[in-house]
Amino acid sequence: MSKDGKRLSHYRNNNYRDNFSLIIIYGRRRVGKTELIKEFCKRTSHMYHLVSQESAMTQQEKFIEELAAHSGDRVPRIEDWHDAIDYLGEVLSDGKEFVAIDEFPYLVESSDTILSALQHFIDTMSDDVTSTLVLCGSSISVMESEVLGHESPLYGRRTAQIDLQPFSFADALDVIDYPFEESVRSFAVTGGMPMYLMLFDYDQPLETNVLNNHLSKTSILYNEPEFLLRTELRSPSRYMSILEAIANGYTTPNEISGQTAIDSGPLSGYLTRLRRLRLIEREVPVTAREKKSKRSVYRIADDFLRFWFRFVEPNRSGTEQAPQFVLEERIVPELNRFVSKTFEDICQELLWRLVTTDQLKCSCDAIGRWWHGEHEIDIVGLDDRTPAAVFGECKWTNTPVGMSLVEKLREKSDEVRWKRNDRDEEYILFSKSGFDKTLDETLDDRWHLYDLERIARVFDSSKPTV
Repeated sequence: MSKDGKRLSHYRNNNYRDNFSLIIIYGRRRVGKTELIKEFCKRTSHMYHLVSQESAMTQQEKFIEELAAHSGDRVPRIEDWHDAIDYLGEVLSDGKEFVAIDEFPYLVESSDTILSALQHFIDTMSDDVTSTLVLCGSSISVMESEVLGHESPLYGRRTAQIDLQPFSFADALDVIDYPFEESVRSFAVTGGMPMYLMLFDYDQPLETNVLNNHLSKTSILYNEPEFLLRTELRSPSRYMSILEAIANGYTTPNEISGQTAIDSGPLSGYLTRLRRLRLIEREVPVTAREKKSKRSVYRIADDFLRFWFRFVEPNRSGTEQAPQFVLEERIVPELNRFVSKTFEDICQELLWRLVTTDQLKCSCDAIGRWWHGEHEIDIVGLDDRTPAAVFGECKWTNTPVGMSLVEKLREKSDEVRWKRNDRDEEYILFSKSGFDKTLDETLDDRWHLYDLERIARVFDSSKPTV
């Protein structure tokens, strides 16, 4: 079964019923929405319609022609979208039909009546209709405001909605065909977007794939972030500069403002918009309350975008003339440092798996990064009920971890004031290059050591059987 087929199995029981269903699917481009729909289409009588960026009249004519062809009817005479949706209602009333309209935001942007016509159709739908209508779109802003928002004519009428997310690292491992260490590095430069993962030739070294995709002017990845931003934003230049600043380590609002010369007032609006588009995330220490904390930082929400804004955009001139030089002199020397941040995220994902399978004493309610002043801990898990905490460090280095890291983690954990006098404590270390031979014998059972081999086994054992 394909990866999208596995995704579909999570949704189909609730989203395809024995009465009329309106399903809203949305998410970033390349996340697999269309493949998800097509996987479902294989299982039932269906019509799949892809909307193009054309005039409202042309869109309407093409939709009706496809609908008539699907139904075996002569093309009816249609005056407007109300007539078109009335005809759609006739088709959906005739048996258990499945109709999917992909890139629905193009219809919304070209027509003032499409949403109200759909509202009337849904409100007057007969109770014995068992068909399904899917509205799908890549413009998150349009789908969330115009289709799902409180002011939308369709508000409250959906049967289900799917906010499709990129693959986790565990999911991506089903696609990435490298040894485990190289899989971590590959995930760091592609992220969890299915299409990006599928572009790689896993018979070739990672560096070759980066050269042929990220640094090649003929590859879709070369200009992908600009394309992505232009689908959502009219003037993306300032957003580009913000993303590049964050990718290069300027993560607080003051730092971003100083790097981009955007005043704090307008900057707040830009950051909010980027968060709504799932391009950045606001992060606070795991012990803090997200809405009240003043210690927030921003991070790129997608590893591919973080790689692109860290290495591709700043080296555009060099890439145009000498991509091999950019790879060897600008990217490869910094790649391990870059991958270390992705490794931290992967270790957080792993910690959740350990918690949910009862492999730790601490049953965490929250897992995240912690920092205060000069102190920082890569991973902290909190169990408010016991209370208990697990403190962890992640090392993507070429040398084994020894007792010095153990002592540093103990010292830093003492700085975490959360329930300090009442909590039980555990510690966990993740290391690419393993550990000193005596470390496991020296530490008590509150300490857990995970090298890459052990990490790989956890991810492998957590895969569901199909």
